[in-house]
Amino acid sequence: MRYIGNKTNLLKNINEVIKDNCDGNEKVFCDLFSGTSSVARFFKNRFKIISNDILYFSYVLQKATIENNEVPSFKKIKNKLNTENILDYLETTSIKNKKYNTFIHNNYSPNDTCERMYLTPENAKRIDYIRTTIEKWKKENLINENEYFYLLATLIEGVPFVSNITGTYGAYLKDWDKRALNQFEMIRLNVIDNNEENECYREDANELIKKITGDILYIDPPYNSRQYLPNYHLLETIARYDKPNIKGKTGIRTYDNEKSNYCIKAKVYSELEELICNARFKHIIMSYNQEGILKKEEIEHILKKYGEKNTYKFYKIPYKQYQNKLTKKIEKHYEYIFYRKKDQRINMNNIYINIPILETAPAMLMEDEEQYFYDTENYVVDSHKKYIKSPLNYIGGKYKLLPQLMKYFPTNINTFVDLFSGGFNVGINVKSNRTICNDINDFIINLYKELYKSPVESVLERINTNIQEFGLSKENEGAYKKFRIHYNETKDPIDLYTLTCYSFNYQFRFNNNREYNNPFGRNRSQFSENMKNNLILFSEKLKNMNINFLSKEFDKVSIENLGKDDFIYCDPPYLITTGSYNDGNRGFKDWKEEEEIKLYNFLDRANEKNIKFALSNVIEHKGKENTLLKEWSKKYKVIYLDNDYSNSSYNTKKGKSKEVLIINY
Repeated sequence: MRYIGNKTNLLKNINEVIKDNCDGNEKVFCDLFSGTSSVARFFKNRFKIISNDILYFSYVLQKATIENNEVPSFKKIKNKLNTENILDYLETTSIKNKKYNTFIHNNYSPNDTCERMYLTPENAKRIDYIRTTIEKWKKENLINENEYFYLLATLIEGVPFVSNITGTYGAYLKDWDKRALNQFEMIRLNVIDNNEENECYREDANELIKKITGDILYIDPPYNSRQYLPNYHLLETIARYDKPNIKGKTGIRTYDNEKSNYCIKAKVYSELEELICNARFKHIIMSYNQEGILKKEEIEHILKKYGEKNTYKFYKIPYKQYQNKLTKKIEKHYEYIFYRKKDQRINMNNIYINIPILETAPAMLMEDEEQYFYDTENYVVDSHKKYIKSPLNYIGGKYKLLPQLMKYFPTNINTFVDLFSGGFNVGINVKSNRTICNDINDFIINLYKELYKSPVESVLERINTNIQEFGLSKENEGAYKKFRIHYNETKDPIDLYTLTCYSFNYQFRFNNNREYNNPFGRNRSQFSENMKNNLILFSEKLKNMNINFLSKEFDKVSIENLGKDDFIYCDPPYLITTGSYNDGNRGFKDWKEEEEIKLYNFLDRANEKNIKFALSNVIEHKGKENTLLKEWSKKYKVIYLDNDYSNSSYNTKKGKSKEVLIINY
């Protein structure tokens, strides 16, 4: 099964670590983050196995291949159906005119009401039929628990082989992959009999570790900020078949109560330390990726703290990183394996103290060099409400004003319209049932569309390929200019993003021929680790939104279907300031009094329809006054903001602006 972090290619290395450090008398092996259970299956012929994973589809695989010690016989159902092979029966029985639930077909394959292309309609219907039938047989007591989980596992294992994805279910392909057109088949799973009463769990690893004991503890926790359930939500839904509420482009199920602290930068260190402290196992083996959010030194520190002296070992294993059709270039990457013999003299009862090591935790630095620690699923770290930051440095961006703006926004929003989205700092952070992202700059909208539909791994690969092929760096101006010519020929959105990473002040600037013409950002601009992290956070949040992208003049955006539960936010070009991206010399329409009055009329119409709106603007700037705005705003509520932030073209030493938020509610 294709699964991020699957350790099939690392099994021999893990086995060598065991041979190097264990005496051969070990009897119990625990696979605490089992995933596809490949590690547990591999070692089942040598040890009693304890396996665990918080995901239900993983638990199903464990129950079928770890807890079971033989392939079930299915005697009862075979006799009833007069068939010798239950899997053949489920795969080949005609489903025409049969009654079965169609949740997968309705929501994850193309049909009259669904555009998602995870599965072909034929395969989706077959999966629905098989899943419905397995549940029906269980309720009618025609199969026992062992048979039930084995059938579910053979179903789940077969799904990735016909899924129209590049690796995870975080996104689907827009064209049918050859593999996805194959006819669905259940996978015949081999089951090893080790004559042991193996144990399978579906619990939080840090809670389970307090209840179990054994000889070898193998831990393979998540290593990056992306939670596993969103990546495998379709397998989870097929396993549970609970018809969940789903959302967004990908049809993801909610998972608010199933998040792992191992994916949260500010919590992972203390989470791992607690686990190691409470582990009642003689040998601890941990695998981790070199690009993980924990540093090698942090893991080493924890293992040495709770291990016997002179037993720590570190193994560095070369491996091939994720690769897709877009590139065949592979940089050398490494998987880490750590070993430590646990100090059994440590009292395991309540000695752990949760003190996060924030000074060593990975972080992202914003433009003002302030440090933030992100929870990538809630997108808020603490009570100070830090927000997702756009990966684009867009002039006039509202990132630093978000704490002031958001407290005035409505709490329950059905449709949120970001009418002048720009860098989309506001729209990415507003909670709503539906979002409309509009900007007259179609280059930026096309970039958002690309980030929305493309797996983040492939986006990062495309950026890295650009950097390597053209030799982009902070010093290589020639490479930058060559790549700028390349982009103006291709107009590829990811090329545009890569280009801005090396441009002056990271800005989006075009001439009247709609060619990108921003100069080189010598000795300053590059695709840094902080930018990479911002891009990942932004992209993943974007994929989980129910969003429509538009590239229209603001007054062409229809508000006819909006009402009292909807909300329009406007951050237009400011009439009395000068923004280079809207001065009429950049290939896009400029902003004059005519446009200003059109916007007022547009918002007045929204007000008449009881649609809530908020308008960001400046009433005074460097001695100038927007008299049109001052007069029009008398109809509504005007809130003066503290605009003392640096990412604005109009906030200069020559004179500060009076920034306002005008609302009609």
